[in-house]
Amino acid sequence: MGFADLYLNKQIDFKNKIADNPRTDLRFIVVIPCFNEPDVLKTLESLKNTIRTKSAAEVIIVINSSLKTNQEIIDQNKRTYTEVKGWIEQNSDSSLSFFVLLEENLNDKFAGAGLARKLGMDQAVARFNTINASNGVIISLDADSTVKTDYLTEIEKHFNSYPKTNALSSYFEHPLEGESFDESIYHAISVYELYLRYYKSALNYSGFPYAFHTIGSCFSVSARAYLKQGGMNRKQAGEDFYFLHKIFPLGECYELDTSCVYPSPRISDRVPFGTGPMVKSIAHSKDPFLTYAFQSFLDLKSFFQQLDCFYKIDMLELNDLLYQLPLPVVDFLSQNEVHSALEEINKNSSGLKTFRKRFFNWFNAFMVLKYLNATAEKFYPKTDLLGEAEKLLITMNPGFKPYKNYKSYLQLFRQFERGF
Repeated sequence: MGFADLYLNKQIDFKNKIADNPRTDLRFIVVIPCFNEPDVLKTLESLKNTIRTKSAAEVIIVINSSLKTNQEIIDQNKRTYTEVKGWIEQNSDSSLSFFVLLEENLNDKFAGAGLARKLGMDQAVARFNTINASNGVIISLDADSTVKTDYLTEIEKHFNSYPKTNALSSYFEHPLEGESFDESIYHAISVYELYLRYYKSALNYSGFPYAFHTIGSCFSVSARAYLKQGGMNRKQAGEDFYFLHKIFPLGECYELDTSCVYPSPRISDRVPFGTGPMVKSIAHSKDPFLTYAFQSFLDLKSFFQQLDCFYKIDMLELNDLLYQLPLPVVDFLSQNEVHSALEEINKNSSGLKTFRKRFFNWFNAFMVLKYLNATAEKFYPKTDLLGEAEKLLITMNPGFKPYKNYKSYLQLFRQFERGF
């Protein structure tokens, strides 16, 4: 009996679609959803050129479309499928094998990035299950991304050093210059990536324990964690965010900054939100990019610093402690049943460690977003990204000298994340 039999048997639509038997030492499988991607071969070439891992690795490309996908895209998908099949025949080797699936006529209710990623990840689980490799690693990448040559070997080194890892967030950099895109696109992606790094760094500064990037082209999960949390969802956008924030509370989650993924900065309408739509919006706008005020994160930090005081607190004393916190935090907590939440959390916590874990299961990433939006509406309106990024940079590095430039600020945040 394989370690994933129970999970796979519950997946009503699952069918094993890869006939080739996996190598017995297979440990890494890269999953790439592909929809209307005429240049996917660039991604495959990038993976082909990576240094080989000691354990076997595979790549599964899932070319997908729904019942309502227009014929032009369906035709492009079929051309891509033929091209990829031909490329695979010439480029697979014993230590890095490539497989391509053509998934057509998917249910429109679910078709999208989440379902495509799930179809590929479930195939990966089945491959690991065949050899009972519960230590297998599923690597998520996108069809418009390239990677550094040490991408796979650095992931392998990490999992060899930390075999209990549940999730790994890989360092990324969007290209900020070149001839592939108009200058407005490079400017837009520098703004958007700065926002991503500002948000993640500010959240980390607040003391939130799950401050990780959640980008579909930049994460890996263990097969064990994938199964434990019920697999990938079928959301049409934001599937990576929802999935990873189910994994993070398991603990043993890390960041890998020794290699790099290079996602595309291109405009896209494939999903309702995410990098493609945001780049389009920024490129076509003349207004400053607005973000959450840094003060809202500072207020959150004040709350998290006092968190241990709420452990086993007498409910009669709770109000006195709450009203010592910043007003925006108190207002938000009072609107979200903090009394009953803390009472329930304390009731089921045998120690401080358990209390903290249960608390952040309640005050999770979705609650943080809810707090930030509520605070932006009532207390600190969203404001210019440059100014808020500057405040954070000065806080992290008091000697910092402002110079009001998106790309320069972005480079500083990149350096902070890589520990330079």
